[in-house]
Amino acid sequence: MSTHAKRERLLLADLLEAAGPEAPTLCHGWTARDLAAHVVVRERRPDAAAGLLIGPLKSRSERITNEFTSKPYEELVQLIRTGPPRMSPFGVKQLDEAANTVEFFVHTEDVRRAQPDWSARELDPVFSDVLWSRTEKAARVLGRKAPVGLVLRRPDGQTVVAHKGTPVVTVTGEPGELLLFAFGRQDAARVELEGDQEAISRVTTAKLGM
Repeated sequence: MSTHAKRERLLLADLLEAAGPEAPTLCHGWTARDLAAHVVVRERRPDAAAGLLIGPLKSRSERITNEFTSKPYEELVQLIRTGPPRMSPFGVKQLDEAANTVEFFVHTEDVRRAQPDWSARELDPVFSDVLWSRTEKAARVLGRKAPVGLVLRRPDGQTVVAHKGTPVVTVTGEPGELLLFAFGRQDAARVELEGDQEAISRVTTAKLGM
C-alpha cells in the first residue's frame, strides 16, 4: 500500500522532470537542479546531510552536494523517484513516512508554487490530518524565530501556539498551507492573518522554519 511519503516522492519527481533543471523554486537561490541534488544527498549521503546541522561539517557537505549537482539532471530525478538505496534507513517504510512526508510535501510545493501558473491542489482529509499532526508537533521549533506571538489555526478552530509573545498574529488556513507558512514559505501560503498590521508585516518577513 502506498504511503503519503511515497506518493509525495513520486509527485516531486514528476514535477522536477516536467519543470526542467533551471526552473525556479521557492528555496531561495535554488533551481530545480539544486533542490533535486539536496534531496538525493539527504537520502543517500547522510554523512553529507549532517553538514546541514553541524557547522564544522558544512564545507564537506557543500563539496559532496556540488558533486551531485553536477550529475545529469535526469539521473538525479530518477534517484529521487526510485527511492533510497537498500541499506538506507529511509528504506524502512515507517521511517520513510516519519522523515519524508513533510520533506517531500514542502519541496513538491516549492517546485509547484514557483511556477507562474500554479494552482492549489486539494488534499484528501486523511493527508490533511497527517500534515496537521506534524504541524502541531513541530510548531514550536518552526516558529521559534517569530518576532511576535504566532498562533496557527485550522478553519475548524483547532489551534497550536508556534511562538509565545505579544502582540499575537493568528494564521488561519488548511493544514498544508499552515505547514508551508511555518516552514518559511509565507508569501506562497494561502492563509488569512489576523492581528496588528505591523506585527503581521514582521511575521510575514521573518525567517521561520528549520
